[in-house]
Amino acid sequence: MSDLPHLPLTAVDTPADLRKAVMAWRRAGLKVGFVPTMGALHDGHISLVELALRHCDRVVASVFVNPAQFAPGEDFDAYPRTLETDAAKLAEAHCHLLYAPTARAMYPEGFALKVQVGGPSEGLETDFRPHFFDGVATVVAKLFNQVRPDIAVFGEKDYQQLLVIRRLAADLDHGVAIIPGPVVREDDGLALSSRNVYLSQDERARAVRLNEILKDFAQALERGDDVATAQARALAKAANGFDGVDYVEARCAETLAELPAGPIDRPARVLGAVWLGKTRLIDNFAADPA
Repeated sequence: MSDLPHLPLTAVDTPADLRKAVMAWRRAGLKVGFVPTMGALHDGHISLVELALRHCDRVVASVFVNPAQFAPGEDFDAYPRTLETDAAKLAEAHCHLLYAPTARAMYPEGFALKVQVGGPSEGLETDFRPHFFDGVATVVAKLFNQVRPDIAVFGEKDYQQLLVIRRLAADLDHGVAIIPGPVVREDDGLALSSRNVYLSQDERARAVRLNEILKDFAQALERGDDVATAQARALAKAANGFDGVDYVEARCAETLAELPAGPIDRPARVLGAVWLGKTRLIDNFAADPA
C-alpha cells in the first residue's frame, strides 16, 4: 500500500506484546491488516498475506491451532504444526508481525465465553461439525479484539467460514473490513489445504475429482440447468469417486440460504465436502445466472 521501507518479521506470543506493537503502528498513522491462520502455511496462506499488504502498511499474521473448533476424535493432535517454517515463509512474504499465542493465552483458566453466529452458519458444515463455527467465531472475535485491525483477509476456499466471519464482524461492530482471497490451486486444480499432506499417493490422484465435479456443477447452473437436477448429477459423481460425501450443494452466494427450485436466478455458490480415507476435503465454485 505504501512506500514505507520493509521491516524484518517480529514474533510475539502474548496479547500484551501484540498490542504494544500494533499501538506503535497506530500512533504512526499506519493502517493494519490481519491474516489469521492455523499454521502449516502454504501458498494459499501467503497469497492472503500478499493481499493484505496491498491494502495496508503493516500486516499481522497469527498462527494458532484452535482447540475450540475441533471435536473429540478430530485431528487436533495430528494437525501439522510447523511454526519455524511458517515464520520463514511469512518473513519471505514481507509480513511484519507473527502472533503465535499459546492455548493458555487465548483460553485462560475459567474462560467461559462462546460466540454463536446464525444465518450463514446454518447447514452445510454445521450439519456435520456442529461445534465448528462456534469455535471459529469465538477465537476470531478474540483475535479481532486483540489485533484491532483495519482489514482482515480470509480465503474463499472456506467459503461458509468467510460469510460467518463477515456476519460476526458486522454484528459485533468490530469495524473490520473483511476481504476475501481467491482459492489458490495446484496445477491440476486441487485446492491448497494444510490437510492435503494427509493424502496418500493414490488419494492425492483421486482428490482432484472434487474440483472437477464442483466446476461441472457450477457450469451446469450457469447454462440454466435446474438446481436439483444438476445437484443430483454432482452427488452421483461424488459418491462414485470418494469414500464418503458429506454434502454437495448450491446455495445463495450472498447468504448461503437454500435456492428456489428451477434454474438459478441469483449469484450462487456450489460447495462440497468429501472424504478420502481419513482426510476430509472441501472446495467451492461460483455460479452466476446467465
